[in-house]
Amino acid sequence: MDLHSTYPGIPDLKRRARRRLPHFVWEYIDSGTGIETTLNRNRIALDDVRLSPSILHGELEFDTSRTFLSTACPLPFGIAPIGMSGLVWPDAERLLAQAAAQAGIPYTLSTVASQSPEDLAPHLGPNAWFQLYPPRDPEIRKDMLDRARQAGFRTLVLTVDVPVASRRERQTRSGLRQPPKLTPRLLAQIAARPAWAMGILRNGVPHMRTLDKYIENPGDLPPTAHVGYLLRTSPALDYVSWLRDHWDGPFVIKGILRAEDTERLEQIGVDALWVSNHGGRQFDAAPASIEVLPSIRKATRLPLIFDSGVEGGLDILRALTLGADFVMLGRAFLYGLAALGTRGPAHVIDILNQDLHANMGQMGLADLSQFERKR
Repeated sequence: MDLHSTYPGIPDLKRRARRRLPHFVWEYIDSGTGIETTLNRNRIALDDVRLSPSILHGELEFDTSRTFLSTACPLPFGIAPIGMSGLVWPDAERLLAQAAAQAGIPYTLSTVASQSPEDLAPHLGPNAWFQLYPPRDPEIRKDMLDRARQAGFRTLVLTVDVPVASRRERQTRSGLRQPPKLTPRLLAQIAARPAWAMGILRNGVPHMRTLDKYIENPGDLPPTAHVGYLLRTSPALDYVSWLRDHWDGPFVIKGILRAEDTERLEQIGVDALWVSNHGGRQFDAAPASIEVLPSIRKATRLPLIFDSGVEGGLDILRALTLGADFVMLGRAFLYGLAALGTRGPAHVIDILNQDLHANMGQMGLADLSQFERKR
């Protein structure tokens, strides 16, 4: 079966994913917060970025490779951290890590994923990143860093744009609570999606395995808050300095939306900044990530990662044009998993690669280094 003839773009995978997932799972991955103004703004703002075609360049041989954080990557994108991705598709973290390793792109494991650093150690490539939601206890912090390092994660990503739990009203209306409870309503949704249900049955009900070591009794939590909030703090600059002192590899700060935040992070010695509004899932008055990217590019010489709303190779080029050095995607890979199972992640990578080539050709770009020469 030629997947490109049936699923030529990420939106095609998204439509099939919705048909194969229980409603509460679909709402978990696809929703934003509030009335989803920021989630929708991401798409509108990306579409507003116009790129001019360029003609008469002859036949081009495309080179999409990047060297990012001292590591060579054949493509300018990777897989963003996705909390509880095992809820979306059974064994999701392993499948994503293996696809990333085979393609030579970064894979980022979330602190609140459904598999632990130790689970993924046999499946990681050389470009494995670990995303940290900041534990309050310094001993737990040290232990998490040690576990990530020993499992083979080279890059640490601190997420700083979740000081409190967002409400995610659409997710709550779906019936999903934390911790998940199998109500008659959810059971009816599960019964209507047998492929998903059988996969969960084979692999077990997903939970946040990295945190098993630290939490015995989760107690009562708000509907959209998970057990990670029992450990988590809202970090300040001294927290970032502590992590810089205790992590000997590349260190990234995720969740930057203001140019004025860059200077103090440069002074601490972080290695890259990640421009993101968390895909519209945290604050419904936030600007689109692509809107603030140019001002952040002007404010710092640090490498910039970009996410939020990316749905194809053209969006990747838009971000690179406006100052990003690298792009990460989350939802697209979940759509691929839910739509196609084990074949999904590799197909997403292939869609993005082919879309990059097609649009680079229209722009007269043989390689991505031309973006650096324009800065």
